[in-house]
Amino acid sequence: MPETQRNLANLRVLTAFAHPDDEGFGSGGTLAMLADLGAKITLVCATNGDVGEISDPSLATPQNLAQVRQEEMRRAASVTGAAEVRFLGYRDSGMAGTDDNNHPDSLHQAPAEQVVAKLAAIIREVRPDLVITHDPTGGYGHPDHVATYAHMTQAFAVAGEPAARSPQPGSADQPWTPRLLYYACFPRSVMRRMWQEMRDAGVTPPFASQEQEDSLGSPDEDVTTSVDVWAYVETKLASLACHQTQMNPDGPFAQLPEEVTRRIMSTEYFTLAVSQGAETEDLLAGLAVSER
Repeated sequence: MPETQRNLANLRVLTAFAHPDDEGFGSGGTLAMLADLGAKITLVCATNGDVGEISDPSLATPQNLAQVRQEEMRRAASVTGAAEVRFLGYRDSGMAGTDDNNHPDSLHQAPAEQVVAKLAAIIREVRPDLVITHDPTGGYGHPDHVATYAHMTQAFAVAGEPAARSPQPGSADQPWTPRLLYYACFPRSVMRRMWQEMRDAGVTPPFASQEQEDSLGSPDEDVTTSVDVWAYVETKLASLACHQTQMNPDGPFAQLPEEVTRRIMSTEYFTLAVSQGAETEDLLAGLAVSER
């Protein structure tokens, strides 16, 4: 077993994603693996997913969707093995160019310094070794994904600076700089293969125009780390299934053959954006490759 896995019981992991279910798609298998190896995981969700889909009207209404999705995320976190879930409480901004971008309570309208301060305070309190968030593209350019990436990247730096007032020893105001910052990625080449597999299976992929497809995902050269999560695919899928309101039975992903879905979900990709301190190894790259 690689040295990095011998004892992760003291490893503290903090994630920041935009909506309930984002944590599962990009890093659910890796988080399940880390939890299984003993890490303590805190999940932060920037918005409540207020304007997401409602796959079945018996599950939620537009008026209570935020509360329902919060509960879905708590159930999903329990399946993954995360110790804690926190919500920043912003409203979902919706897709780029929609009226929801202009809602005064949306993350899109929130002052950057306000969001950064909230995230930095959580970093100082949780004192994580490793932070995971969205990558600069947001996967498919969602305003909330891009904003969460930018705010958490800034908070990662700010949290290590001295507080405005002198903190009491051991208090949550004590500066803290995590050791590792990762961006969860969807490599562009992988996205294109996945879209082609959908077409081969007779399924129309989302963002089906060529222009949209060409801009989806992270540039391959930005990806530093891949993690084989085959041994945790069932946990990952079970966690994602907790987000019932978002699991459209007629959606393109639901129409894929199960073996294709499992294969797509079995590798997760990251950019190691910051590595600092006494131990600067790519910790996620050191996780074991599972037998198939």
